[in-house]
Amino acid sequence: MENKKIYRNWLDKMELSHPLVIAGPCSAETEEQVLTIAHQLKDTDANVLRAGIWKPRTKPGNFEGVGALGLKWLQRAKKETGMMTATEVANATHVELALKHDIDVLWIGARTTVSPFIVQDIADALKGTDKIVLVKNPVNPDLALWMGALERIHTADIDKLGAIHRGFSTYEKTKYRNNPEWQIPIDLKNQLPDLPMICDPSHIAGRRKLVFDICQTALDLNYDGLMVETHHTPDQAWSDAKQQVTPETLVQMMIDLKVRKKATSSEDYLQKLSLLRANIDVLDEKLIDIMGQRMGVSDQIGILKKESNVSILQTNRWNEILGKMILRGEESGLSEEFTLKVFKAIHQESINHQKKVINK
Repeated sequence: MENKKIYRNWLDKMELSHPLVIAGPCSAETEEQVLTIAHQLKDTDANVLRAGIWKPRTKPGNFEGVGALGLKWLQRAKKETGMMTATEVANATHVELALKHDIDVLWIGARTTVSPFIVQDIADALKGTDKIVLVKNPVNPDLALWMGALERIHTADIDKLGAIHRGFSTYEKTKYRNNPEWQIPIDLKNQLPDLPMICDPSHIAGRRKLVFDICQTALDLNYDGLMVETHHTPDQAWSDAKQQVTPETLVQMMIDLKVRKKATSSEDYLQKLSLLRANIDVLDEKLIDIMGQRMGVSDQIGILKKESNVSILQTNRWNEILGKMILRGEESGLSEEFTLKVFKAIHQESINHQKKVINK
């Protein structure tokens, strides 16, 4: 995007006293359901009512949404409660129908973001509109693909633009439905500092008991808002029942969540922070030195393997290291997920070093 800058005046103009909150059911199921949830959310901190009308599902045969009929339910909810409305659009036809029914916020889902062709079709259909458009991260951790989708929408003269972080698929089993990979949205914010960032804790969590902590992490990282799936009877929901919370739970969450100050001019705080950051800098330099030394040993191992005509990958040795380091990490207060990521990266770099030595 030109000058890598997107203006966030649409969010600033809302003059909110708290982060933006988008709430509502995963799927619009019936008119009664949509209206019931809308009225329960009306006097809460929720600013926007969300509901999935078209639901892209992994497998055929699952509930795929009520279709355009649900847009009329959102229209009625908007009229009765005054709340803004939001839904996902996955093609140009969805855009046209959503605009026809005066939906305020359109979001592009993770499965759609991965296809530049479809995103371009949506961008073309949006051209000339004044709606808010939010782009979810792609299913897989690919920052360039996420930025490309945002750029396509921005090039269509859409200035009311934002990003939604909903986590990333991984073949590794974690406690999350979609691994948050917090560094990727942080990198996006560094590239586009004026881009509003919304967290979708429901799709990251997959389980409602994790939603609060994910929301708090997002707010601690200065996210601009939250999109929380909310259902009056979540256990009976037609889709994603396990990750939806009740409106009552949402209200309590909004009370319990802490919104941090972005900065403070307190001299005591700044002095203590400066000292701690200096310690971090020293430790980081030591880490790099140690990593360099470790890779030097890997080079020596590569030479030995080359001389003995032995393959690079030694699975038993790798599993032994991994198991030992996970236990050692836990003793040092490090999560298994973190230790796995770090040592997989170290192992890959070690393999790369040995390949270079063997292929000389």
